[in-house]
Amino acid sequence: QVQLVESGGGLVEPGGSMRLSCTCSGCLLRNYAAGWFRQAPGKEREFVASISRSGRVTNVGDSVKGRFTISRDYTKNTVYLQMNALKPDDTAVYYCAGDYIPHSNIARTDLDQYESWGQGTQVTVSS
Repeated sequence: QVQLVESGGGLVEPGGSMRLSCTCSGCLLRNYAAGWFRQAPGKEREFVASISRSGRVTNVGDSVKGRFTISRDYTKNTVYLQMNALKPDDTAVYYCAGDYIPHSNIARTDLDQYESWGQGTQVTVSS
């Protein structure tokens, strides 16, 4: 059974940085494209960033472009989301998602394309 697990969330001051991690129990993330999405209270879940299976293709949402970076480490079976220059508007539950496409090298931005999801980790940006 594929289980994605996020970690690294918490409280950070505006302007600060934080790194989220996503690991997979029961799967090799090398066979998955991966994405990060977030959902703030009262809002729909929105795309943050995605990375292809190879790591050569990445996409970043407009609201975080220039501040957030997605990467992956095959040796650790982990996908990361590095978040810099955090703003209060970045406060949300952040979800890791997996897209099983072992023979493709795309990085989707549509959450409906992802079949595996983690439970989410809370990120709060506040002074």
